[in-house]
Order: sequence, then C-alpha cells, then structure tokens
Amino acid sequence: MIVRLLIYLLIFGAIYWGVRRILVDWRNRFAEVDKATRERDLKERERPGVVELKRDKDGVFRPGDDKKDEDNK
Repeated sequence: MIVRLLIYLLIFGAIYWGVRRILVDWRNRFAEVDKATRERDLKERERPGVVELKRDKDGVFRPGDDKKDEDNK
C-alpha cells in the first residue's frame, strides 16, 4: 500500500515538475519576443518619416510640435 502511494506521488511529482518547467520556458520565450518587438518598435520610431501623435485637449490625436515632425512637412 505504501509502495503504491509512493509510486503515485513520484508520478504526480514528475508531471507537476514537467508542466511547471514548460510554463516557465513559455513565459521566458514570450518575454524575449515582447522585448524584441519593443526594441524594434523603438528603433522604427526614430525613422524620419514617422510622425508622433499626441492627444489634444479634446481627446483627438494630432501631430505634436516636435522638431522631428516639422522636418517632415
């Protein structure tokens, strides 16, 4: 009886450890993808043809007054 219980505990422990490891690997992979996407977006934002929109007092997004935006006009 005790041997059977130990075998079940060992099997469930291995399954738990494996599922936990898979979830940690997925989280790390998604974090890497998010970081790469953010770095790409920040790099693209520096391009000269990109206009940065700012929220106006009425809530509508309009081009800001940055020097970068004035160069594109």
